[in-house]
Amino acid sequence: MSLALQITIAFIADLLLGDPEGYPHPVRGIARLAYGMERLSRKFFSNLKLAGIITTIAVAGSSFLIVVMITQGLSYIHPWLGLAGSIFFIYTSLSVRSLFDESQPVLQYLKEADLIKARASLSNIVGRDTINLKENEIVRATVETVAESTVDGIIAPLFFAVLGGAPLAIAYKAINTMDSLFGYKNEAYRDFGWASARLDDLANWLPARLALPVIALGAEVCGLSGKNSLTIAIRDGSKHPSPNSGFPEAAMAGALGVRLGGSSSYSGELNQKPFIGDDLRELKFSDITHSHKIMFTASLFVLAGMIAFEIINHFF
Repeated sequence: MSLALQITIAFIADLLLGDPEGYPHPVRGIARLAYGMERLSRKFFSNLKLAGIITTIAVAGSSFLIVVMITQGLSYIHPWLGLAGSIFFIYTSLSVRSLFDESQPVLQYLKEADLIKARASLSNIVGRDTINLKENEIVRATVETVAESTVDGIIAPLFFAVLGGAPLAIAYKAINTMDSLFGYKNEAYRDFGWASARLDDLANWLPARLALPVIALGAEVCGLSGKNSLTIAIRDGSKHPSPNSGFPEAAMAGALGVRLGGSSSYSGELNQKPFIGDDLRELKFSDITHSHKIMFTASLFVLAGMIAFEIINHFF
């Protein structure tokens, strides 16, 4: 079975199943491994930046090798088992369905005018403080999260799956997971989390820029402005403090014709990010729905493009 077909099956499985509670998701194992390596490296290395570098390399490398060993071991038993293992790991690296499932309740609670539940639901998918957010701020945070997660939950895993199959897709998830665990600019992780944050920036550099045309195409198919999506992405994508997050957010802002960015609070500390997009109108509930439609459509374009690349690479 070709890698293109494996990726397609994994993608369909993610759309149908999402991330059911209780099943052995590799990210949970990666997180436990990362925390274990953190304790070990902090114990043996007084230089926290060095400890972080060693932890990052060890966890990403181990994740890659473990998947290689599991899939090869299954293939040794029977080729179909090896294929099933590969499809399973690629499936677990994708977050198309879960991104929708986790952000849709925010929209539902907003429609019910239940800001308390909307804030609580939003807190499950964002790192910012949500307790005092107003209605339009909740919408903005949700749209920004959908845009950013379109890269690290869909485009990047597909990209690395095409380049290196299940092992590289899971290695990417390990890098992304470590960034979410250690990539904080506080006293505990400013030095230790440096390596994981920089490696995550590097891993997402190209996928974040690949997001521009596919989000624009998705916007056009959904009846929005693909042209404005590209225009705003090129104009404002580099304004974001992150070297990557601004590009999908700007592409989404342009597609919707809204302004994202601005002030957010993290652990009680106010953070002012540059504005992205044009302040043409107030954000509305429908912007969350439109962001979901763009996300789904863009993911299909990415899948089609990556499969075409894999097929061309195979024959030529």
